[in-house]
Amino acid sequence: MKIRPKRIVTGVDSNNKSIIIADDILEPSIDLEGSAFTELWETDNKDLDRTSSKARHREGIKLSPPTGGTKFRYFQLPPKNDNYSPEEMEAFFAAAFKMIGASHERTDIAKHPGMHLTKTVDYIVLLEGKARLILDSDEVELNPYDVVIQQGTSHAWSVESDIPCLFLAVLIDKEFSS
Repeated sequence: MKIRPKRIVTGVDSNNKSIIIADDILEPSIDLEGSAFTELWETDNKDLDRTSSKARHREGIKLSPPTGGTKFRYFQLPPKNDNYSPEEMEAFFAAAFKMIGASHERTDIAKHPGMHLTKTVDYIVLLEGKARLILDSDEVELNPYDVVIQQGTSHAWSVESDIPCLFLAVLIDKEFSS
């Protein structure tokens, strides 16, 4: 399942009147063995230019938003597959995190090879499939339309269904106070 969303971006013209400045179809930024990321938008800590239709995301894909910025994306995880060995799972996750510039964000991979921690607050909605959110000391099953507010904690996702899981996420760069 490839997600190819239509993205409409609004802005203003030279008279400060609201207009559509972009209307395009997006392709997945990464498609790796059933896992896919589709970058929708990104902001940084600079002032907002409401006249620019330039795509707002960095070349390639990075897991975390830029310092002081945000990231908006779809991500898809492949259906549950019990045929992979622990070594194959570790190799897959190591390659995937390297590909998205996040090897340094991996945490307790003994618990799950996808465990990672970003300095972000994330708003995540599961749209399709059934998943499990894995934390250091807790786990919870997720069904479509369940929402996770992920506050800079070590976590992983596990697909618990025979169909891919599709998530929609907003990541907001934040420093931790505790």
